[in-house]
Amino acid sequence: MTPTTPSDLRACVFISGAAAGIGRATARLFAARGWFVGAGDVDAAGLAALAQELGDAVMTLPLDVTQPADWDTALAAFHARTGRLDVLVNNAGILISGPFEASPLARHQAQLAVNAGGVLNGCHAAHRYLAATPGARVINLASSAALYGQASLAGYSATKFFVRGLTEALNIEWQPQGIRVFDLLPLFVRTAMVQDMNARSIRRLGVRLTPEDVAAVIWKAAHYTGWRKVHWTVGLQAAVLYRLGDITPGWINRAVARRIA
Repeated sequence: MTPTTPSDLRACVFISGAAAGIGRATARLFAARGWFVGAGDVDAAGLAALAQELGDAVMTLPLDVTQPADWDTALAAFHARTGRLDVLVNNAGILISGPFEASPLARHQAQLAVNAGGVLNGCHAAHRYLAATPGARVINLASSAALYGQASLAGYSATKFFVRGLTEALNIEWQPQGIRVFDLLPLFVRTAMVQDMNARSIRRLGVRLTPEDVAAVIWKAAHYTGWRKVHWTVGLQAAVLYRLGDITPGWINRAVARRIA
């Protein structure tokens, strides 16, 4: 039976793209620390494996983040069971690499629909539940590619700039409602997304982060009670690039991005 008030329930997090990689690591971490997890994904087999692993700590739901109706259905079902939504993690994403003109336009559009449209859809659908849960927050997965446009990752980089901009705007707009909105800016993470990636930046910088590294920062952001910190870097490399972007002129940032890529 669903409790009559949200305060009767333990904290809850809903994660998109939860069947693998960063999403799966985040689900494991939050479940291990006593949270109830909503896990959405298009990967039915991955969700089934996650449900078997986490048992009663997770509710798995089919979710194509590009479809607003999927968001409405998944979040309504999750909220009907939990009565609250403390944290929304917009994690689902895809990556296209290589020369911009070499990828079919349909692939670029699909990347835009998932990485940008999926976050927009998730924030819009979740708002009513976040606003009704004291101290709620949204954590969006952006990327260090949102610090300066990355060659060989042009479309991906553009989608992450969108995520960063939406995060900054909603963090201000939703503050009077008590909803914090953050994003994460990791460099390359050891997931299936970067396998066979065609970009010189990954060869120069390497893949030093694990999904668990990112999940640990998501956990920190989920418990941050201030308002000033909006962007969260993951790892030393991303932190250095972020700080350089704050203090150096644009032409230097361009030179650094060109040198990397």
